[in-house]
Amino acid sequence: MTPRTKTYLLHGGLFLLTLITTTMAGAEWMFGRLFIPVDGMVTLGWNEFVAGFQFSIPFLAILTVHEFGHYFVARANHVRVTLPYYIPLWLGVGQTIGTLGAFIRIKDYINSRKQYFDIGIAGPLAGFALALVVLWYAFSHLPPPEFIFTIHPEYQKWGLDYGQYAYQGLPPGGSVGLGDNLLFSFFKTYVADPARLPHPNEMIHYPYVLAGYLALFFTSLNLIPIGQLDGGHILYALIGRERFRWVAPALFIVFAFYAGLGAFKPTDFAVPTNEDFYSELGYFALYVFFLFLAFSRISENRMTTWLITLSVVATQLFFSWLRPDWEGYSGFLVFVFVLGRFLGIYHPETELQEPMSATRKVLGWLAVLVFLLCFSPKPFLIS
Repeated sequence: MTPRTKTYLLHGGLFLLTLITTTMAGAEWMFGRLFIPVDGMVTLGWNEFVAGFQFSIPFLAILTVHEFGHYFVARANHVRVTLPYYIPLWLGVGQTIGTLGAFIRIKDYINSRKQYFDIGIAGPLAGFALALVVLWYAFSHLPPPEFIFTIHPEYQKWGLDYGQYAYQGLPPGGSVGLGDNLLFSFFKTYVADPARLPHPNEMIHYPYVLAGYLALFFTSLNLIPIGQLDGGHILYALIGRERFRWVAPALFIVFAFYAGLGAFKPTDFAVPTNEDFYSELGYFALYVFFLFLAFSRISENRMTTWLITLSVVATQLFFSWLRPDWEGYSGFLVFVFVLGRFLGIYHPETELQEPMSATRKVLGWLAVLVFLLCFSPKPFLIS
């Protein structure tokens, strides 16, 4: 077997495995049950697995178009790249989306601002275009509102007013809803039949809606204009090396500030016993150290890193004291850590600092607009 054949088998095998895991994950979201029995719950079978293709096919199609957007533009720029590596992930004991995404590996050193721009922008715009098609189909072909009773037959006793009763008394984390962004809100308002729209907490059971929403979510993460994310490549090309070295860390600090806003409040320390106080203080210390690790690559000077970390924490506490109702989205903290600690905040420097053409500038600012349309301040509402 030749090395090329082994490579194709690896990429193809990972894709097929990811197709299976995303299909299983999609079925679990659709039916609200798992394939592996937990606490006597009725498990899913073959029929539900087949139904899961309604999620996995559109979702993987968007992901694949995104990655091949990078691939073909890289090849057009004579940059050697691999085929996409798909990353399957299915835990079996809890709901996932069946994958950690996909990536291509660039095998050449890129020394051109234009090449970074072209390769970086191709994936998000290509995937975004297909996501629009999926979302249009999802919201223009919603099933009758009674469809939700096939998933939750216990709701029938309340009729279509189930939203007023079904979520009372649920344990923490017992309900998951999809947050809003500008584009998702547009489709719900202007494309969907209002009479067929389910309660926000039930949209996870609609496979095309979920696939399109997740596509917007991951597009927005990719387009965050920091480091070596696609958005970082785009902004680096648009504003140049010197400006990006200041803008990227500033945006990262703002992102981290928002993610952790409200995670700890001054009132959290007003507890009845010393034991509770020291417990809360210990969690707070872990949070501060967590942020320090996330900021560790923002400067080579450790004291500067500590100064930034403590300034962010102090400002978060101040705003939480001033406006206790202001809260960020702690779910972003994991991505803050991965971005700051592993992916990096800064962009690799290029010797060729060619000016951007008018067409590239328009496309670049279009990508910024796409980011604003897709970004959800609170993408998943867990209650």
